[in-house]
Amino acid sequence: MPQHTAARVQKHRASLRASGLRPIQIWVPDTRKRGFAAECHRQSLLLKRGVQEKEILKWIEDVSDDEGWV
Repeated sequence: MPQHTAARVQKHRASLRASGLRPIQIWVPDTRKRGFAAECHRQSLLLKRGVQEKEILKWIEDVSDDEGWV
């Protein structure tokens, strides 16, 4: 069974490559790690108190095309 699965995966990956795609690996923060939520909260408070944050959010709102989404 493992060989069958490996062959199927290899065939699928070959198909993706033939379509012009390539595999990549992405490392992201481990949300299960102790202290992750506290660090997110700490960083969000820094943003909330940031002098430029309101200005940046206003700019994002102004340049965003949300027609048909709202």
